[in-house]
Amino acid sequence: MSRIPESELILNADGSIYHLNLLPEQISDTIITVGDQDRVARVSRHFDSIEVQVAKREFVTHTGYYKGKRISVVSTGIGTDNIDIVMNELDALVNIDFVSREALEPENRISLKIVRIGTSGALQEDVPLGSHLATEYALGLDTLMQFYPLMETGYETEIAVNLQLALGIGFLPYCAKGSDILREQIGFDMIHGNTFTCPGFYAPQGRLLRLQPKIENMIQKLSAFRFEEVQFTNFEMETAGIYSLGRLLGHEVLSLNAIVANRITHQFAQNADQVIDDLILKVLDRI
Repeated sequence: MSRIPESELILNADGSIYHLNLLPEQISDTIITVGDQDRVARVSRHFDSIEVQVAKREFVTHTGYYKGKRISVVSTGIGTDNIDIVMNELDALVNIDFVSREALEPENRISLKIVRIGTSGALQEDVPLGSHLATEYALGLDTLMQFYPLMETGYETEIAVNLQLALGIGFLPYCAKGSDILREQIGFDMIHGNTFTCPGFYAPQGRLLRLQPKIENMIQKLSAFRFEEVQFTNFEMETAGIYSLGRLLGHEVLSLNAIVANRITHQFAQNADQVIDDLILKVLDRI
């Protein structure tokens, strides 16, 4: 394998990876990601012990043990631009030798188990507030996969093409499926849905404050969109990036969503913190 230059694999003075500020021995192969950096401690407070606490910018990592299992919790911040950083650097920590600057041979590479715990808004009236939803397909309305050679199935491409036509947008979205294994292991009793990943919180999710969204009736269009048996249940800002990069890098990935809002009924959960905490404990017990 060829040596990766210093300008491409950037390491800090202590040898840690540039943004996450982590050394390879500081993460587990089982990782929970959360968007909010304060949510890391809401997960790790349940650990029996914590051996690593590292923070840089919005990226906070705690690694410790829960009922004898070593788990890392990493905050990603918001959006697929941050997911690009987190997924590539987590992979580098386990699949690149930082001394030789060479990627490990395929037979020696590690497949991480990565589970996102996030909040989400429902796009269907029958997705109740306070529920937990495991994403099967995620469709990215951002352009991250314009820069990577994502291999989609024909079915995934058809979903993306049909959404492009439905919204009348000038670029082709991308679509990827999460881990069937993790969805059945962790999300077996949750709603199984499909998720739009949006590149923003306001107009990209159909919100109107002072700026008029360019796409009219976006919420109604997203809610009404169907492709064969696929109906989209919710949206957020990270899942499609996680699923696509997970596929490209060879990791098992799953996104779990705490439904704290319903954009069709215009409701917001009054017990949102409890909904999230219940999901955290469920994941810890099953991961």
